[in-house]
Amino acid sequence: MATRYFALIVGIVYALVGLLGFVPGTHPLPADAPNLAVDTGYGYLMGLFPINILHNIVHLAIGVWGIAAYRSLGGARAFSRGLAIFYGLLTIMGLIPGMNTTFGLIPIFGHDVWLHAVTAAAAAYFGWVHREQATYVDAGRRV
Repeated sequence: MATRYFALIVGIVYALVGLLGFVPGTHPLPADAPNLAVDTGYGYLMGLFPINILHNIVHLAIGVWGIAAYRSLGGARAFSRGLAIFYGLLTIMGLIPGMNTTFGLIPIFGHDVWLHAVTAAAAAYFGWVHREQATYVDAGRRV
């Protein structure tokens, strides 16, 4: 159940963060922030995390994927593994100047780097390390 709950909790959190990114009130960018080709909604969420409209859409998609993956242990494990790989790559990209804007489309610099690293590590744990057995109920058996 832990892997399924991980998928559900991550899904809910990322969906909420994605929605929160569309709420006006992001903080203005500092003068030295990298330029983006897509600057709609470009700002800092909670004053810490750089976002734009594409970033919000990615968060929403991951949220929906996590919530859908909650339905089965196999789905939750696949979600965790995919999330670990995806956010591991984003962590590395966020550390490389020039790639920390995802080719000028999505900001993944600053505090996003450590958040992506923590997400990747937790997802890797639930995707590959944590072991649990799926429980099956025999509907034809009387107790």
